[in-house]
Amino acid sequence: MNISDNLTNILVGLPKNITLIAVSKTQSENDILNVYNAGHKIFGENKIQEMTKKWENLPKDIQWHMIGHVQTNKVKYMAKYVYLIHGVDNMKLINVINKQGGIHGRIIKCLLQVNISNESNKYGLNKSKLFEILEHLKNNDSIYKNIKIIGLMGMASFTNDDKLIKAQFKFLQDLFLKIKKINSNFTTLSMGMSNDYLIAINNGSNMIRIGTKIFGKRN
Repeated sequence: MNISDNLTNILVGLPKNITLIAVSKTQSENDILNVYNAGHKIFGENKIQEMTKKWENLPKDIQWHMIGHVQTNKVKYMAKYVYLIHGVDNMKLINVINKQGGIHGRIIKCLLQVNISNESNKYGLNKSKLFEILEHLKNNDSIYKNIKIIGLMGMASFTNDDKLIKAQFKFLQDLFLKIKKINSNFTTLSMGMSNDYLIAINNGSNMIRIGTKIFGKRN
């Protein structure tokens, strides 16, 4: 099967409220165009320089999502075009994104990343730090005019234990719903990748990131 067929097969099985991000990191611009020409315009990258080069060369109606860890000194390269930054997990980064949003006259949408696997080698906030940041942003909303936190992102453990994956996704869903009750900006719960997106959807995810199942094995 080709890339276009792979995309169609995934979309057919997805509920209408799910946003699919085609993870295009390390993929060629031609392969991205194949997906684009099949009608899909939402792509995710994990390196800012690679994403910026693709943004420069590819159609301008593509939505570019930054799904990798973000270094503060690289934010300026994507601030003028990035659609959504997924991996926000500290105030230093939030301050830089807000500043760059101001420079470019934009409100940059972001997700706060929560470490739901409790693995020390993974990025993301714990529960107490998450609420600390949300409280700080709420109390200083007049300062943070150029950044908008619209939800949460989390990655489950890389394991075959579906019960563990489900428990981790359920933990994030519970956090998301709790915050959503008091924060109308919270619309997006991003969790689920090629190997676990069906479990994620069953536990409230409305944004999934899929690469291999669309593009095939990575180049």
